Amino acid sequence: MSTGTYAPKPGAAPVGRMIAAQTALETRMLLRNGEQLLLTVIIPSLLLVLFSTVDIIAVPVPTAGGADKAVDFLAPGVLALAVLSTAFTGQAIATGFERRYGVLKRLGASPLPRWALMTSKTLAVLVTEILQIALLTAIALGLGWSPQGVATFTGVLSVLLLLVLGTAAFSGLGLLMAGTLKAEATLAAANLVFLLLLVGGGVVVPLEKFPDTARQVLELLPISALSDGLRAILQNGAPMPWGDALTLAVWAVLGLGAAAKFFRWE
Repeated sequence: MSTGTYAPKPGAAPVGRMIAAQTALETRMLLRNGEQLLLTVIIPSLLLVLFSTVDIIAVPVPTAGGADKAVDFLAPGVLALAVLSTAFTGQAIATGFERRYGVLKRLGASPLPRWALMTSKTLAVLVTEILQIALLTAIALGLGWSPQGVATFTGVLSVLLLLVLGTAAFSGLGLLMAGTLKAEATLAAANLVFLLLLVGGGVVVPLEKFPDTARQVLELLPISALSDGLRAILQNGAPMPWGDALTLAVWAVLGLGAAAKFFRWE
């Protein structure tokens, strides 16, 4: 039989097409998982509604427009929490169990390059975050949120840059955890970190309420940098907070670099 008899011609698909197909699969898996849906959509939405409508914690609400609504303080923090829940917690747990069950090992032996698999997972996280942010923004607007700093292209670009840097930072840390710990340990640790950062990351509890020494440490965390950076723009209409962006960039480089070096596929 001569070459070229088979139709379609055998061989791997173009890398771009493989990445697109794997991204679609990863996104469907994220959205179909009930636990992930609870973590990435329901909990942030409930927190936003609860703390915006019930006077549980007194939050500072000085805004550029002089508004006096808790949702103006809470919305940016909950957006940061959404990035944390998807890029770090959700991805760490899902990838950890895929590694345990041998899914990553089998995918690593497929025509899909390993770097393309990680790219697909990152793109799936970004797609999920877009849906999260759209939903949370709609809820916040319904609660009377008046976002500042997004009337100009520069403001929108600043918000997007912070979200991308936050995604990179949390994604690297999540992959590092999933690639080095056992699946059960990853499940416990990822959920514990989520709860700790929810309380101590400036999401719903202002960092000003912590002692000075603790606050100085908490301000170095990626969730604090992301929530404070988004709050500076969306609540106060400030220009790009380069200090927060730098903190996120450092965490992204360290997390992704460590994940690339220490990630174990088996």
